[in-house]
Amino acid sequence: MFSQFNFHGINLFMKCIIIASGTVEYTRKISKTIKSAQLIVCADGGARHLKALDISPHVLIGDFDSIQKDDLLFYQKKNVEIISFSPKKNQTDSELCVNWALENSATDITMIGVTGTRMDHTLANILLLKKLAQKNIPARIINPNNEIFAVMKKTWINGSIGELLSIIPITEKVAGVTLKGLEYPLKNETIPMGSSLGISNVFKETSVCVDIKEGILLVTKSKD
Repeated sequence: MFSQFNFHGINLFMKCIIIASGTVEYTRKISKTIKSAQLIVCADGGARHLKALDISPHVLIGDFDSIQKDDLLFYQKKNVEIISFSPKKNQTDSELCVNWALENSATDITMIGVTGTRMDHTLANILLLKKLAQKNIPARIINPNNEIFAVMKKTWINGSIGELLSIIPITEKVAGVTLKGLEYPLKNETIPMGSSLGISNVFKETSVCVDIKEGILLVTKSKD
């Protein structure tokens, strides 16, 4: 088990990156984000992304139906911990990685490569953010055009003027929604799940406020 950092009785962040086999853009920012993590968890075929960046994970998890044999052998030779599951399992590789990260003291989770052409996997991975929000674990999904996270309480979000921000209810309703600093503000609004009311808002200020009284919102910062 990886131990959570502790200094004079104060718990510090265990910043975790989970990388899966979906779409990843090999940018300097992505590489820096991965290298800055204290804990790097790789889901199955995500190994190809880390290998391309010359980064070794702390652990490689999955049923290994999508990993290239050469990539698996590469990390076996590096003595990376490998946790193998049967293909007949009840959770995706990404969820297994999230569970492992939580069990190993992760207090902040970024997921990369969890979106792509498989919409079923993409949606399931996005909804993992709800699970993490309910556990009070700061978490986000990032890809070349989006940063996605879940909000259950008053949250300040930094961005650039003109940047897009959308809010989507992922509970039956979200009550008491107040938005400040955006082109289309809201005050104490109730938004039912399935409504498109919160799509494509725009930053008017570099710091905006999303506040809610009940429910969970999915928030997406996007660029075209």
